[in-house]
Amino acid sequence: MARVNDLLQDTVKKAIELTSVDFGVIYGIRTLGEQQKLYEAGRSQTMNSKHLLQDDDTGHAVDLMAYDGKKPSWELVMYDDIADAMAKAARHTGAKLRWGAAWHIDDIAKWDGTMESAMNAYVDLRRSQGRRPFIDGPHFELN
Repeated sequence: MARVNDLLQDTVKKAIELTSVDFGVIYGIRTLGEQQKLYEAGRSQTMNSKHLLQDDDTGHAVDLMAYDGKKPSWELVMYDDIADAMAKAARHTGAKLRWGAAWHIDDIAKWDGTMESAMNAYVDLRRSQGRRPFIDGPHFELN
């Protein structure tokens, strides 16, 4: 996380204090080449990723990994719990965050409800538009 924006770093550190789900940062900064591969594989929806260095020479996104004991987990329920902690932490730090499972919300700290409900609202929205939702539960970015 060395080149990740300080406000985002502070928010992640606060979130780990607030959640019962253990997690770590698995991605901060990406190179353009790494982003290109993820984009081509359909694992990213943009080449303008906030994982790339931004105008302030820091990254504005992190991908978090949930742990079930010592084992990494991709169980979405763990990520909406982490997102709840990230929303609480953002209220504390003042960060304006977007979560990769609720792309339609510009600032998860202002969402009135759980992050599970935010994710469900996003899925419903995309389906109502006839579009497939892109769920990236580990992803959080400054907005």
